[in-house]
Amino acid sequence: MNFPTPFARYRAEVLPAWIDGNNHMNMGYYTVLFDLATDELWDELGIGKGYKVGRGMGTFAAEGHIIYEREMLLGERGLVHSRVLGVDAKRMHVSHELYRDADGQRAAAQEFIFLNVDLTRRKVTPWPEDILVRIEVAAAAHAGLPPLDWAGRRVALPAPKG
Repeated sequence: MNFPTPFARYRAEVLPAWIDGNNHMNMGYYTVLFDLATDELWDELGIGKGYKVGRGMGTFAAEGHIIYEREMLLGERGLVHSRVLGVDAKRMHVSHELYRDADGQRAAAQEFIFLNVDLTRRKVTPWPEDILVRIEVAAAAHAGLPPLDWAGRRVALPAPKG
């Protein structure tokens, strides 16, 4: 099984409801946008709506981090590049980068750790074997891309210069 590298299927457009008092996209809507991109990735991995309905399993976000680099204004469009950065028996590390159509510049980036959850018991549970294999294929394909220097870092102020 081949996996798109990077996975770039979600096209975004900044909607009027997403604009804040600074006349640009409100920070919360970046999460909405990246969540919609996650849905596209989940469908490709076999863990989308059919996974919830057919197997009674889903994913919960456990931890996340967003970097805001450039404004997105009303009507601006962009393309999200998504990657599977890692996977283990119960978790997956995913990144998204939003690139503006107008200039190709990265506007924002996000990473999340997701948990596989049995929705009946509401408990974290191992990935089914066939799903784990699909996620591992994606992770292996994405491992060949240049590393993301921003992923995996902690949020903190720089150390004072002394």
